[in-house]
Amino acid sequence: MLKAGIIGGGGYTAGELIRVLLYHPEVEINFVLSQSQRGKLVSDVHDDLVGECYLHFTDEVSFDVDVLFLCMGHGRSRTFVESHAIPENVAIIDLSNDYRLDESFVYGLPELHKAAIKQSKRIANCGCFATAIQMALLPLASQHLLQDEVHVHAITGSTGAGQSPAPTTHFSWRNNNLSIYKAFNHQHLGEIKQSLRHLQPSFDKAINFLPVRGDFARGIYASAYIDCDLTEEEACQLYEDYYAEAPFTHLSRKNPNLKQVVNTNKCILHLEKHGNKLLIISIIDNLLKGASGQAVQNMNLVFGKAETMGLQLKSVVY
Repeated sequence: MLKAGIIGGGGYTAGELIRVLLYHPEVEINFVLSQSQRGKLVSDVHDDLVGECYLHFTDEVSFDVDVLFLCMGHGRSRTFVESHAIPENVAIIDLSNDYRLDESFVYGLPELHKAAIKQSKRIANCGCFATAIQMALLPLASQHLLQDEVHVHAITGSTGAGQSPAPTTHFSWRNNNLSIYKAFNHQHLGEIKQSLRHLQPSFDKAINFLPVRGDFARGIYASAYIDCDLTEEEACQLYEDYYAEAPFTHLSRKNPNLKQVVNTNKCILHLEKHGNKLLIISIIDNLLKGASGQAVQNMNLVFGKAETMGLQLKSVVY
């Protein structure tokens, strides 16, 4: 059994991670650290785990584990890593943005860096928007087909903003409401461009990204379009070939809806050709494929487990 420790256990991503790891057949959670919740039952904070998890939050770090998941806020993971002597044999999977552009960590998108992830003990998990958008564009970059600006519109659930209350996260503001934020300047653009240039070094065009706050709890619905000379059938074949060894990525010939991926580690893609425009729809659960599910997927790869182990999660479509 793999022994896991979770640093920063009070938020949404940590709650999802605990839920997944509890039912992973080859993982035992050794501790969940949270300074703000120390001493409390984990299920008192993540109350969907009542009757399933009897751990208490601790404020003591232990490195007697095989893998550490860092679920702290952005900027705090680097401080933790630099202030602790973490043994080399302990794998680190960081869910913040601290190491996504740092060469000392492997960028943890299995559909792009699977071989490197298998050989590393330092993984920087991808951002949620970044995951959905990269999945939409990687096959095109692999054939150097991104020749012009890319236009992306993506809407995310309120859990993407984290658990700490803010004016744009409370129910009375978010419900029955939409708003754009960080237009053309979202923090995930750096990691998206890094990945596209990994496959297509010449790519230097703008990614015109409009992120939208949605009036639902979880999921990301991203639509991207570019000029493309491929026929729709040629584009579908390209995507099917690129993702042939990606067990969680599925090309749907039917226009998908967000409920198909909520509570799963899936990414569902759909392609349509409109004149010379190729429309790519990419949908994921921001807390799973966009965060904790992908972290477990990366853990499985690091330790030579089946990539899908512990991640056979079911969507709720009604």
